[in-house]
Amino acid sequence: MKHVLVYGDSLTWGIIPGTRQRLPRPERWPGILEAELVRSGRAVRITEDCLNGRRTVWDDPFKPGRNGLAGIEQRIEVNSPLALVILMLGTNDFQSVHQYTAFHSSQGIAAIVRAVRQAPIEPGMAVPPVLIVAPPRPFAATGLMAQKFELAGDKSAGLSAAYSAVAAELNCGFFDADSVISTSPIDGVHLDADGHAKLARAIVPAVVKFL
Repeated sequence: MKHVLVYGDSLTWGIIPGTRQRLPRPERWPGILEAELVRSGRAVRITEDCLNGRRTVWDDPFKPGRNGLAGIEQRIEVNSPLALVILMLGTNDFQSVHQYTAFHSSQGIAAIVRAVRQAPIEPGMAVPPVLIVAPPRPFAATGLMAQKFELAGDKSAGLSAAYSAVAAELNCGFFDADSVISTSPIDGVHLDADGHAKLARAIVPAVVKFL
């Protein structure tokens, strides 16, 4: 059986837009992806490591433990052997407490990729390939997300192109989620159940290449 690790934030954790509730695993995109792959005859297990508020490489000034670089090597070690690591991070880099741009976020993703490749896995285990997923950009955040993501749409301009460039430089796979889904109009940041389903089915070919 092939083991895939998805490393992400609340867009993958499955916050239901406009609430603090969580979609059940069968409705979150990693769960749907696993079901689609199994249905196609592939023996795959997908593990989610997704934390609300996780940045690429920066700390949240209000909540501890949201730096995505911290501890990533141990997560790779814990879950090895891995056939693939899927990274979908970046949205929280554009919270209003930060002034980072798409370029900065892409460099954060690059740092995580390098850390994945340096993880102290057991001898003989293969270093897993990485699939970088550019998340859908946060536009016109509303409701609970309005102040937290003010101007996030402007700061995240060019995110897909910046992530694609990093993927090419570091020889990673790349998938542009922004090309197939949009954030929910309810809060402008997260994915609704339909967005999760569309993303899961659209990303299948990109994942199959590694399996």
